[in-house]
Amino acid sequence: MSRLAFTMKLRPGYANEYQKRHDQIWPELISLLKDSGISQYSIFLDEKTNVLFGALTVAKQENMDKLPDFPVMQRWWKYMSDIMESNPDRSPVSIHLKEVFYLP
Repeated sequence: MSRLAFTMKLRPGYANEYQKRHDQIWPELISLLKDSGISQYSIFLDEKTNVLFGALTVAKQENMDKLPDFPVMQRWWKYMSDIMESNPDRSPVSIHLKEVFYLP
């Protein structure tokens, strides 16, 4: 198991919309994430900077690497790209963080 953390950036004024979309997350996306071995997935928002902080646990890193290949993942990125900083492929701009401390 690996723990991963990353930041993303929400466009100003879209905090409520971001929350709404995640409250209504698609069941097929949840299934993909769980089937990929992802668990304990949380996203936090710094309301002053619009920085999103994500943290999750994944059984195998290669499962994370395969997520972009799934059509539901690509549709989710497209759906979210209007409210988040996004790459040309519409994936969110994501900065992976190095773990420096862990208290089990």
